[in-house]
Parts: sequence; structure tokens; C-alpha cells
Amino acid sequence: MAVLALSAGAYFFLKPDGKPQEVDIKIEAARGRFEVKVAATGELAAKRSVKIQAPQGMRVAGIWETTISDLVSEGSLVKAGDYVASLDRTELAGKMTTVQTEIEKIQTQLEQARIDTAIELRGIRDELVNLGFSKKEKLLYVEQSKYEPQSVIQQAQLDLERTERDFKQLVQKYELKQQQAIAKIQEIEALLRQNQNQLNTYVSLSQEFTINAPEPGMVIYAQTWRGKKEPGSRVGAWDPVVAELPDLSDMISKTYVNEVDISKVQEGQEVTIRVDAFPGRAYNGHIIKVANIGEQLRGYDAKVFEVIVQVSEVDSIMRPAMTTSNEIVTAVFDDAVHIPLEALYNDSLTFVYQEKDGKVYRQEVITGLSNANEIIIEHGLEGGASIYLSPPKGADAAPFVYIEPQKREDVRKRLENAEKERQAQAMSRRNKHKDKAGVPGQGGSGAVLTVE
Repeated sequence: MAVLALSAGAYFFLKPDGKPQEVDIKIEAARGRFEVKVAATGELAAKRSVKIQAPQGMRVAGIWETTISDLVSEGSLVKAGDYVASLDRTELAGKMTTVQTEIEKIQTQLEQARIDTAIELRGIRDELVNLGFSKKEKLLYVEQSKYEPQSVIQQAQLDLERTERDFKQLVQKYELKQQQAIAKIQEIEALLRQNQNQLNTYVSLSQEFTINAPEPGMVIYAQTWRGKKEPGSRVGAWDPVVAELPDLSDMISKTYVNEVDISKVQEGQEVTIRVDAFPGRAYNGHIIKVANIGEQLRGYDAKVFEVIVQVSEVDSIMRPAMTTSNEIVTAVFDDAVHIPLEALYNDSLTFVYQEKDGKVYRQEVITGLSNANEIIIEHGLEGGASIYLSPPKGADAAPFVYIEPQKREDVRKRLENAEKERQAQAMSRRNKHKDKAGVPGQGGSGAVLTVE
């Protein structure tokens, strides 16, 4: 008789007539060490990194967005001051041309204003000279007419006074015209300086469109919701990051845990981290942050919570954006009865199919924590008990074996106390890791804490 298949905990054998025959599979409830783990996929990132940014003067210059025209290859090692990227200067060049044209226009206006002022003031000066001669003639005539009749003398004096008054008025007009010309020229010169300063700003900004590394490190492309920023990507005044120089000596793994498992995950829990590109290597870590609010991400059926894992070890193979497989140890029990999940059933009560003294019973059980494959039996089964992985023949007629109400209450209280103790231990782990971590965010110039 040959084995045909294994399905839902039952083997199928081929009978001599070629028809499959189902054979119930029994196992023994195991007793011993039990680890509750949560598996999640993550992505490596530097906990701290220096942002390589587009020039801050873009906003002042009225350039809200531009294109990365060139960018060194991701993973390039650079020294402080080395070339990293260049930005498209098309819009900036257009602004520079406009300002240069305006400067030339203003310079022409300034020169014209100076010529017009010189001509106008020269005309007034000529009038003053002529009035000066006229005033002398009038004065001479007054002196010569002192022997003339009184009416002639009065007329000569009136002519002299009128000439003197015209002279004073012309002097005042000359002074006002001078002030007016000075004010007009100063206004044009101020406008000229304003445009020249704007041009200087554009020239200086144009030089900054060639971006150099502020510090030594490895260039990693910046990430946005659209993907990586590469040559041809847009950078703007509100999102000026072009690339990053991560601190590869302090790495984290950003991972997302399903909402079903997030209640098991807490800060301070130990994590085993494996880099998918190097499956033979494993690293230790611990959780430093658990998000309070879930989010719906593409590729996930349910809501997930972001969990940040601190990598405790340093390895030169680690690079940002590498995929990791994280195994979070949420609880460890040194001595626990546990069975496969497929052996557990629920019909208003949780039970298993147990064989005892050659008979099948539906044994009520009280369960505890579980992992991906197995679950703890807190009460109702002993280690070594024989149970079925699938309902055996005559399962519907199998009698129930119930747990006494008082025993159920005792187990409930014991589980509550155990949970409180685990919470206290988790708080102690969190405090221990916070004390070791020190003050986050300290580092070199431009350092940014990724997880904050």
C-alpha cells in the first residue's frame, strides 16, 4: 500500500483496488520550550544620515522646482567637497537673462536722466546769468535817474525790484530742479542696485546648482512616495533632498507588523535579523519604536504598524534599502504544553480531539499564546497526550470533557498575573535600552535621526 498525499492532517493510502483510503493522524502534545515569534519583512536604513540638499536660495530666487540633470551612481564613495550632482539651470538662466535685460534698460534710463538734468540745469544757469546782467543794468539806470522826475525814479526802482525778484525765483527753481534731479537719479540708481543684487544672487545660486558632498560617505539616493530620486527626478524648495550620506555604523530595520500580531510586539523585545541578500548571516537587534497608529500600505491585505528595529551589530555588507527578514521574539516559555494549530477546534468552546483508553473525546482546553505554527495549552492537556490533527471517524458523537468553572477561573487569574509580569519585564527592557541609547539625534553637522 503506497502513500498518496497528506492533506489537513490526514494521510491517504492507495488500497489494492487503487482507491484512496484515509488514515487518521495522531500526535502527542509536546511539552518543553516554546517561543512566541512574529515574522516580518523589513528594509535596512541608516538611523542617522546627512541630507545632501538643493540650494536653500531657490525659494528666495522664486525657483520652486527643478530637475536633477546629473547624479553620481548610488553607492559611490565620496569625500567632503567631491562632486555629487548638478541641477538643471534652464529656469535660472531665463531669470538671469530677464534681469540682465532690465539692468541694461535701467542703465539707459539713468544715462538719459543725467543728460536731461544737465541740459535743463544748464538752461536755468544761462537764464541766471542773463538776469544777473539785467539786474546790473537796472541798478545802473536807477543811479543815473536820481536827477530825473520822481515818477521816472520810481519806475526805475520798480524795474530793478522786479528783476531782483525774478532772479531769486530762478535761483530757487534751480535749487528745486537740482533736488528733483538728484532724487530721480537716486531712485533709478536704487532700482539698478536692486536688479544688480538680484543678478548677483542668481549668479551665486547658479554656482550652487553644482552640488558637492558636505561630508565623506556613501551616496544613497533619496526616497519619495514616487520612488528614488534619480537623474531626471524633480527637487523643489519644499522637498530639497537630492541624496543622503548615511551613517552605516548605526543601522535600523524598518518593518511593518500585521494588526493581528501588533499586540504582541513591544519596545525592547529581541529580534533576529537576516539580510535576504546574505541568508547565511544573522544579526541581533531589539525594537526601539512601535507605531501607535496603523496604516494601509500597498501589498498588504490588512492594516499594518511600523516597527523600528535597532541592529546591534555592524557589518560592512549592510546597505540601506536591503530587504531583511525579522523574527521578533515576543515571549519565551521554558516549560509549556503546546500543539499544532490545526489540531485545535472551536464550537462555542475550544477543544481538541483526544484519544484516551482507546476512546475519542472532545477535550475542552484553555489556550495561551501562539506562534505561526503552534499554540500553548494552558489547561486541559498534559504533555504526551494523544490528539488528532483532523477530526477522526465518529467525531460528531465524541463526548465532551469540560473544565470545571472554578478551575477555569483559576487559570484565567493565573494568565492575568502572568501577563502583568510580562508587561513589567517589557517595561524593564524598554528602560534598559533607552538608557543605553542615550540622547538620540546627536552627531555631526546636518545629522538627521531617521526614526524620529
